[in-house]
Amino acid sequence: MIAFVRGRVAAVTLSSAVLEVGGVGLELQCTPGTLAGLRSGAEATLPTSMVVREDSLTLFGFADEDEKALFELVQTASGVGPKLAQAMLAVLSPDGIRSAIAADDVKTLTKVPGIGQKGAQRIILELKDRVGAPTGGRSAAAPAAGAAPWRDQVAQALVGLGYNAKDADKAVDAVEDHAGDAPDISQLLRAALRTLSKA
Repeated sequence: MIAFVRGRVAAVTLSSAVLEVGGVGLELQCTPGTLAGLRSGAEATLPTSMVVREDSLTLFGFADEDEKALFELVQTASGVGPKLAQAMLAVLSPDGIRSAIAADDVKTLTKVPGIGQKGAQRIILELKDRVGAPTGGRSAAAPAAGAAPWRDQVAQALVGLGYNAKDADKAVDAVEDHAGDAPDISQLLRAALRTLSKA
């Protein structure tokens, strides 16, 4: 089990980051919010969770230990795999997930692509006694400094979550006014997802 990875950020793509550790490049699947806090060439330490499948080994990277703990916890609910767990963290903060489960808030959970009403009810039922109270931690990832290509990051994240490119572009256009000078990718992604859920 690889608990965390520390190294130089060699590359940041739309869905993953490559950290150079001892001359080896490790690719970590990350949420847009986590990726927004990484800079190529900078040192970074990311808590990780390794998912082993018959045909693959996938390393997921997180902004902090709280995200990692929630990622692993929500997968214990039936029907939730690593991709869906990651989508939940892309749309909701760890405390947002805790609050939704504690409050039986099916509507909030169904904002996550891939979670329908029955799935949300099952997640609430199976995790309510185990998820704990909100910790009062960060509500979103650190804002990206000077992230001019935020439009592409948000659009690609939406496509990665299962939306078609046309709908993703419309959602990005709808949230452009919220971008400002230092756009917070995770907040823009959440706003775009809210736009799509209303459509």
